[in-house]
Parts: sequence; structure tokens; C-alpha cells
Amino acid sequence: MEKHMTKKILCIDGGGIKGVFPASLIATLEESIDGKVSDYFDLIVGTSTGGIIALGLGMGFTGQQVLTFYEKYGSMVFKGSPLGFLRHFGISKYSNEGLRQALEETFGAKVLGESSKRLVIPSMNLETGEVYIYKTAHHERFQHDYKVKAVDVALSTSAAPTYFPTHMSATGVPLVDGGVWANNPVGMAVVEAIGVLGWSKDDLQVLSIGCTSESMSMKIGKKLPWLLYWAPNLVSVFMASQSSASLGTAQILAGFENVTRIDPIVAKGKFGLDVLEGIKSLKGLGHSEARKALPHLKHFFEQKATKFDPIYKVENSI
Repeated sequence: MEKHMTKKILCIDGGGIKGVFPASLIATLEESIDGKVSDYFDLIVGTSTGGIIALGLGMGFTGQQVLTFYEKYGSMVFKGSPLGFLRHFGISKYSNEGLRQALEETFGAKVLGESSKRLVIPSMNLETGEVYIYKTAHHERFQHDYKVKAVDVALSTSAAPTYFPTHMSATGVPLVDGGVWANNPVGMAVVEAIGVLGWSKDDLQVLSIGCTSESMSMKIGKKLPWLLYWAPNLVSVFMASQSSASLGTAQILAGFENVTRIDPIVAKGKFGLDVLEGIKSLKGLGHSEARKALPHLKHFFEQKATKFDPIYKVENSI
């Protein structure tokens, strides 16, 4: 009889340069555990910047190496664009060449199938409006994604509308940031665990890490023209509602007591998806939140996850 073991899931939100926060938190946790954070999780799910972090962890990077990626390449990725003022006219604020170069220098020619962990990384097909999810070969149906370059997966999940141009996959599919439908991917992660992998909900422990959130400040009751009322708040309302729904889905399916969420509330406007000046503060916040949370996270790091054996393999895979 197979020995009963808890299945642990790590989920990381999207958030641009704010990915420094979860990267710093993970790096700090690794100072107090045996080995890498990724050693302890059976499934890692990430969207956009969280997808890049998930890829890094899957490829064997430490938390500190992931954090260094942001510190080293942040200014290259969000390099000022002469077309920045045209972003509201449908033109992306940044070229993705800086991001591509950073990813190529980091991942090289590695493909998704070289991940040592099960990975789920969402994007969206801009042509059909359908979700497009990259997955390692952890189910017999997943016969193609493991051959895709990690760089292409990262560019797809992080192609945030207005910030970066649509990423055209090698097969000609126009893909945009998975954050348009799953910026907080914890709900889909639990669905994957129960519905695809067949894990029992009673065996799950889920750690969900955000990239910081802002408190809602809608001017309820104010008589403002609809454009002035909604324009500055529409994205934040959408993100907050999606995150709440995703977290609720995970809690109902896996049990409220089995889902741990770390996502500190910060002052409005303190950080931004492309505001490089926030890197130092985000790093410090990640460090302090890890120290505060560690006593409540010990159950995640009592036993390392069993080795992932993908159904389909690539040459020279991990």
C-alpha cells in the first residue's frame, strides 16, 4: 500500500517588478530550512512574474538566485520606451527585448520538460479568448508543452497588455499575460491537484504568495462622471475580485485550514508593476514577512516532496 503523504502546492501571483517580494520571501525562508523551498513542494503554479519565479524554482534555482534575477535585470526589462506615452492608444509601453534577453541569459535553451517539479503556468490565447495553460508532463494528456522553451513560456505568461507586446508562440498562437484571468492562480492550482492529478483534498497543503495588495478606496456615493469614477479603479477592482474568487475556490475545495495566504496590504501607490524604485523596499518587506510567517509555515518544511517523474521526458532532463 502506498504510504500516505501530504501533497504541497506553492502558488505565486503576478505583479511585474513586485515579484521581488515573493522572491525575497522565498530566499529568506531558505535561510532557515534544509535545502531549497522548491524541494518541499509537489506542484508549483505561477502567473506572469510568478510564472517566471515558478520556472526558476523548477529549474533548480534557489530563492536568492531568483531574487538576483530581479535585481540584475529589472532595469533592463523595464527600460524606458519613447512610445510610453502612447500606451493608452493600444501600443505597449515597453519592448519585450529586454525581458527576452534577461530570460535567455537566465534559462538558455532549457525547455519546460527539464523542470524537476510539476509546473502549471497560465497564459491566454488572444485570438480565441480561450485560456492557454503550459503544463509539465504530469499527466498523459500533456504531450506537447514539455518541449517548449522556458523562455517562450515566460514571455507568454508575462505579456501584460499595455506593458509588453503580445507574444507569438513558435506555433503561431498570440499569447498574453495569464494575469488577465488568473493573476492569483491558487484556485486553478487546487483544481489541477484534485481534478487532474487526482490528489485527495484531505492531503493538500497550499501556500499562496501574492506580490502585495492595496486596500480598496472606491468613492462610493460620490457623484462623478462614470469615466472619472471607473477609469482609475477598474484594473484594481478586477484584480481584487479575481484574487478573492480564486482564493475562495481553493479554500472551499481544499479546506480553509489547508490554504495559507501571504499577501501584505501596502499603502496605495507605494509599489507599481514597473516602478524600479520599489525594489529595495520590496526586498525588505519580503524578508520581514518571511521572518514573521516562518513559525506558521513549519508544516510545509517538515518533509521534502517525493521526486517528480514526468510521463514524457526530454534528453538531458533534470
